[in-house]
Amino acid sequence: MSTYTIRTMTRDELDFAVDLAAREGWNPGLHDADCFYRTDPEGFLVGLLDDRPIACISAVSYGGGFGFVGFYIVLPEYRGRGYGLGIWQAAMARLAGHNIGLDGVLDQQANYRKSGFKLAYSNIRYEGVAAGAPTATPLVELGTVGLDDLAAYDRAFFPAERRTFLDAWRTLPESHGLAWREAGRLRGYGVIRRCRLGWKIGPLFADSADIAAALYDGLCARLDAGEPVFLDTPETNPAAVALAEGKGMHKVFETARMYTGATPALDLPRLYGVTTFELG
Repeated sequence: MSTYTIRTMTRDELDFAVDLAAREGWNPGLHDADCFYRTDPEGFLVGLLDDRPIACISAVSYGGGFGFVGFYIVLPEYRGRGYGLGIWQAAMARLAGHNIGLDGVLDQQANYRKSGFKLAYSNIRYEGVAAGAPTATPLVELGTVGLDDLAAYDRAFFPAERRTFLDAWRTLPESHGLAWREAGRLRGYGVIRRCRLGWKIGPLFADSADIAAALYDGLCARLDAGEPVFLDTPETNPAAVALAEGKGMHKVFETARMYTGATPALDLPRLYGVTTFELG
């Protein structure tokens, strides 16, 4: 008789989850796993059938009050047998007492509602190509921005403080970060990283549409012309949608951003690009 067990992943097993995400067409970053694991080493679960990994999920806690669920995948040949439900319940148990967020596929909203999730808004993934060059602006390398300043600015766009994540994210291999600093004040920043296909910008936070566009152009300027570029925008920010469409990008798919508790008071008018669908 087969035995199904669920436990915390090792770091190497997180590569299994990232590979599954790639197979599902989610296009993860090439170096996401190290940063994700560093954020919360206990926040990734694997389901094993007779010691073979067949399912995964992330249940990452930020400061014990906010959590995010992602990487919810079961190998196709094992779906419909209860293995996914089992690892889902384990993730919910790990984040008990948290306000939990997720970016789920639209046709699974009804199932997420059964677990107490409520729709906040949709996020749209756009795809385009790198083109053009940046104009002269007050852009600086993200590495010149102190972590305290970066974390303070980031806090308006995320439901919890995430210094550990930011410290790792801004130094990812095969990535580049830029910030707009004016009169000594941070007014926007963005990161672009290599993915399985092309490059993805995330986050992209800015005090104005002009700053967001300058950051977008500056990040894309590091790429060869014509390389694929992706940007995940909240559909509730018309300026973000206009930026993507103005750059000739087209919609690839949408996700449903949902929470179990109250929708966090994020500064969506200044949020042009979601950091990552896997960790929020």
